[in-house]
Amino acid sequence: MTYASGAEAPFELVQLLTPEGERVEHPAYDIDLTAEEVRALYRDLVLVRRVDMEAVALQRQGELGIWASLLGQEAAQIGSGRALTDADMAFPTYREHGVAWCRGVDPVNLLGLFRGVNHGGWDPAEHNFHLYTIVIGSQTLHAVGYAMGIQRDGAEAASIVYFGDGATSQGDVNESFIWASVFNAPVVFFCQNNQWAISEPLEKQSRIPLYRRASGFGFPGVRVDGNDVFACLAVTRQALKNAREGQGPTLIEAFTYRMGAHTTSDDPTRYRVAGELEAWKLKDPIERVKAYLFKNQLADQEFFEKVDAEAADLGRDVRKRCLEMPDPHPLEIFDHVYAEPHTLLKEEREQYAAYLSTFEGGGK
Repeated sequence: MTYASGAEAPFELVQLLTPEGERVEHPAYDIDLTAEEVRALYRDLVLVRRVDMEAVALQRQGELGIWASLLGQEAAQIGSGRALTDADMAFPTYREHGVAWCRGVDPVNLLGLFRGVNHGGWDPAEHNFHLYTIVIGSQTLHAVGYAMGIQRDGAEAASIVYFGDGATSQGDVNESFIWASVFNAPVVFFCQNNQWAISEPLEKQSRIPLYRRASGFGFPGVRVDGNDVFACLAVTRQALKNAREGQGPTLIEAFTYRMGAHTTSDDPTRYRVAGELEAWKLKDPIERVKAYLFKNQLADQEFFEKVDAEAADLGRDVRKRCLEMPDPHPLEIFDHVYAEPHTLLKEEREQYAAYLSTFEGGGK
C-alpha cells in the first residue's frame, strides 16, 4: 500500500460520501441526516476554512508569529467535533481549529495564542475543549487521565483526543494506549493521518496502517475517510457512544491530507511532489458536500452565495478583532501559573519587573 500517493482509497476505508458527492452505504456505519443538518455541516466546513485562510494571511503579513493550517482536514475536524455531546471533553493539538469552532471557541482567541497576546484565550471547562498542546502527543495522556476520572465519577461522558500520524511514534501516545486499554477508559483516540509528519512521510512512522496498531493494545481501531464529513461524524459518534457505555477506547484513523504547509514556517515543496497535492485536491471535503447538496436538490445557488457572504464577513471580523487585540503587560505572564500565590514565582516576578524597569517606559 502506498500511503502518500493519494491515487486510491485504501480498501479498509469507511466512506459514506464519495469525492464525487455520491452517497454510499456501509454495513457497520451509517447515518441519517436531514437536509438542514447537511447544510449546517457544509456551512461549518466553509466558515472554518475561511478562518484558517485569514489566519494564514495574517501570519504572512507579520500579525501572527506562526500558524498551523487545517486546510484539507476540515471534514475530519467538523465531523468528529459535531459528534461530541456537551458533556464530552476534547483534547486538541495545535491544529484543531475546526473542533474549536464546534465547541464554541471564538476564532479570535485561537489567533491570540499565535499572536502572543493571550495564554490560550478560553476556559477549557466552559467549552469542554482543552487548551492547545504544542508538545507532540502529551495531550493523549491528559485525555486518558480525564477519561479515568469520568469513569470513577460514573458520568455519562467520554473524552476524545486529537493527534497526527507523526505523534504515533511518540512514547506518550503508546503509553496512553496502554493505560486506556488496561483501565477500559472511555476515550476516543482520533488520529488525523495527513500523510506527513512535517517532512517525514507515513512510511517512516509505521509499516502497517495506523488503525491496526490498536489491536496490539487490546482495543478496536477503524480507518475512516478523513475527507468525508458524513463518515467522520458516523464513526466518531459510534466510538463515543461505545466509550460512554463502558466498552472502552477506540482508535480512529482519519485518512486525510495536509493540503498546505505543516506550519507557516514550513515549505512543503521541498519534500513532496506537486502531483500528490493535485490528486488530493480532487477529494476536497467541501466540494464533495457541495456536490451532494446540488445533486440531491437540497440547496440552491442562493444558499451557497449566502454561505460565501457569511464567510467573507467572518473573515473581515476575525481580521479586525485580531488587529485590535491589546498587547498584555509583560508581567501578566505570571498571573495564572498557580491557583494560589507562590513564593518562588513571586521572587521571579519581582526579578523580571526589575529587569523591565531598566527599559524606557518600564516595559509597558
